[in-house]
Amino acid sequence: MNKLEEQIRNTLLPGMHMPLPLKLLFDWIEENNLYMDRPTGERIGFLFPESDLQDSWTDTERQGGTNIQFHAGGNRDLKYWFGHERPEVLDTLCVFAQTGDEGSMAAFWLPPEGEQKIVHLGSGSGSTMVCTLADDPVDFLRLLAIGYDEICWESEFGAPPNADESFIVHPNVKYQKWVRETFSCDIPSTGMEIVRNPDVMDDKNPRDTFSRWVKENVA
Repeated sequence: MNKLEEQIRNTLLPGMHMPLPLKLLFDWIEENNLYMDRPTGERIGFLFPESDLQDSWTDTERQGGTNIQFHAGGNRDLKYWFGHERPEVLDTLCVFAQTGDEGSMAAFWLPPEGEQKIVHLGSGSGSTMVCTLADDPVDFLRLLAIGYDEICWESEFGAPPNADESFIVHPNVKYQKWVRETFSCDIPSTGMEIVRNPDVMDDKNPRDTFSRWVKENVA
């Protein structure tokens, strides 16, 4: 077991499991040295060499596909997001990635009924998207392969990446190839093909199961 996977596994709550596709992703990240260790020992995983991504960044374009950071977030800080410390709520979530530079998160969620899902919690200070990202973990990896700058902006999912041409994110070809070959799947052209109901925090009648649950349980 690699270090990134081990650290994330150690934060899983009772009843949760590490999906095999995510385990394979963390193996791929480690095999390709796509990580860094913080002074605390916490390992952060990427999909593209961080130094290459930063070096390529200009006012108009960058390399690297979707920018996301995998780490063992657990549920330690979710009391601030929900505004309370009720274990029956917080202990159903485990953060494993930062989806946006403004602090948005992806997490495993154990719903009251049904199977574990991958969900999104917007930071509120930037992204406000709160929804199920994927029921199937392979779909989550396919979403990352589409090539959006970040996956925390619901307004972008209806069109392919770079639709407005104001800032060009070049695709992460190596990651796309790994997804296709490992899971014998295609890569969608838009996020809406996977994220069916990208609700936001102020939706009065959310369509997504996770978004409705959040609305009932946030302070």
